Amino acid sequence: MKLLPEEYLDRERRMDICRMAAAKRLKTDASHIQELVLLREGIDARKKPDVVFSLTVGVTLSPRLERRVLSDARIRQVEPYCQPSYRFPVDGVSWDGPSPVIAGAGPAGLLCAYELARAGFHPIVLERGEPVEQRRAAVEAFWQGGPLDVRSNVQFGEGGAGTFSDGKLNTVVKDRYGRNREVLEVLVRCGAPEEILYEARPHVGTDVLGDVVTELRREILSLGGQVRFSSCLTGLDIRDGRIVSVQVNDKETLPCDALVLAIGHSARDTFALLEREKILLEPKPFAVGLRVEHLQETIQRAQYGSAADLLPPAGYRLAHTCGDGRGVYSFCMCPGGYVVNASSEQGRLAVNGMSYSGRKGVNANSAIVVTVSPEDFGGEGPLAGVEYQRRLEELAWQKGEGAIPVQRLEDYRHGRLTRAFGHILPAHRGEDRKADLTGLFSPQIRKDILEGMEQFGRQIAGFDHPDALFSGVESRTSSPVRILRNEQYEASVSGIYPCGEGAGYAGGITSAAMDGIKVAEAVAKKLCRRK
Repeated sequence: MKLLPEEYLDRERRMDICRMAAAKRLKTDASHIQELVLLREGIDARKKPDVVFSLTVGVTLSPRLERRVLSDARIRQVEPYCQPSYRFPVDGVSWDGPSPVIAGAGPAGLLCAYELARAGFHPIVLERGEPVEQRRAAVEAFWQGGPLDVRSNVQFGEGGAGTFSDGKLNTVVKDRYGRNREVLEVLVRCGAPEEILYEARPHVGTDVLGDVVTELRREILSLGGQVRFSSCLTGLDIRDGRIVSVQVNDKETLPCDALVLAIGHSARDTFALLEREKILLEPKPFAVGLRVEHLQETIQRAQYGSAADLLPPAGYRLAHTCGDGRGVYSFCMCPGGYVVNASSEQGRLAVNGMSYSGRKGVNANSAIVVTVSPEDFGGEGPLAGVEYQRRLEELAWQKGEGAIPVQRLEDYRHGRLTRAFGHILPAHRGEDRKADLTGLFSPQIRKDILEGMEQFGRQIAGFDHPDALFSGVESRTSSPVRILRNEQYEASVSGIYPCGEGAGYAGGITSAAMDGIKVAEAVAKKLCRRK
C-alpha cells in the first residue's frame, strides 16, 4: 500500500490508514484484523512529483477468515507470511576446552562472539584498539590536529570501521535462515531504533552505533565471554596443519583450537602474518576513487521534487559502465554527512564518509569509485592490493601535506590546483587543504571517474556541477585480500576461520555480522563434535 508524505508523518494516522487499506484489500471489515505490524517501508520517488511511502504490512486474522482470503482469487498482492526465526544450531553447552578466540571486535567478530557466548562457549575477543568511549576521544583529538594513534583510530577499535560511518544496515545478502533479522534484533535489543526492523534502507548513525556496540559488549561479558582491548594478534602456533595457540602483543600465549579471523579490511600487519605462516590468500578486486560532496538540498530537490521538505534526507545509488568496460559507481552514500580522515598508518591518508543519526549536515557525500583488479596493482603476490592502496594513500598524504586534499570538480577536470571554493564548502572531520588530485590515479581511472560524474549528472540534476568537491583518497571500500576458506568455513589451516569483510566475505555492517553468525555456527558444530 502507498501513503502520501503528509499521511505518513502522523504515526497514529498512518497505522489507521494502513488498517483500513489492508481491510479493503482483504475484502473484510477493519475490526476483523486482530493485529497489524509494519514489515517494510520505503520511499517511492519514481514518478515525481507524486512521491509516496510504500509499505508492506502483516496482519493477523482468524484461521477461518485467513483461509477464505487466501482462497479468494479476486484478492491480489496478498500471501501467507511467516517471519524467519533464527535458531543457533547448539545451545546450553558446558564447554571446558580452550575458549574460541576471535580476532577483531567489528560487526563480524562481535556477532560471532555473541552467538558463541550465548551457546556457552566463553569466547575471547581480541581487539587491538580501544573501547568506544576512549576510541571516540582519540579520534576526535586526531581530527582536531593531534597525532594519529595507529592502534586505535577510525579503522581500529571497538565496533570496527563501521562505528565511524553512516551506520547503514541494508544488505543484498539472501536471508533464508533468519540471520539478517537476528542481526537487526540483536542491535535493537542493544539500543538501536526499532525502525531498522522495517525500513528499506535502515541506518543508525555513528552517534547511536557506538552506544549500541558498547551494550553488545556488555551482553557478551554477561554471557561469559571476554573482550580484551589493546590486544593485537601477533603470532600463530601451527602444528600438523592445525592451530594450537596464538600470541597476543608479542608476549602472551593463549591456547586455541578455534581462531576466528574477523580482522577487518585494514589489518595489513595481520595479512602479512598470515602470508608468512603460508595460510592461503589471494588478491581480491575492490574499488578506489574520491569522495564527492554536494549540498544536501541539491540532492533532496533532485530526488523528491516538491515533496523535498516533507521527507527524510535523500540518498542515491548510481552506477555506470565506462567505455573501457570498468564499472564506476557511488559507494557508502551519506546524506547530511561528513567526509572524515580515516587514516590508520603514518604518512598515509584515506577518507571515508560518516553521518550522525539525524543526518542534519549541510552536505551530502559519497565515494565515486572505479573497480580495480590484480592487473592494476602493479605487483605480484596476495598482498599486491595492499601495496597498491598504500601507494595511493602516500600520494594523498603528500598532496594534502597530511590534511585531507580537496579539489573542485571543474579544477579536477582541467588538472589544476583549487585556489578557491564555490558555493559548496567542505564538511569534514579532520583538517583539509586545497589541492590538485589529478595525478593520484592512473589516467584511465581518472577518465572513468570523470565519465561517471558526467553520466550521473544526467540522472541527478547538479551532480556534475563545477563546484562539487572531491576529496581523496577512498581506498578502503573493501578488503584487497581474500583468506581462502572451505565449505566448513576453515582456512588452509584447520581451526582457523576467516570471517567478515576483512577476510573477503562481506561488504558492510550487516553482511559482515551475518557472516560472523555463520562462522559461529561452524565453530560450534566442530567443537561439539570434538567434545
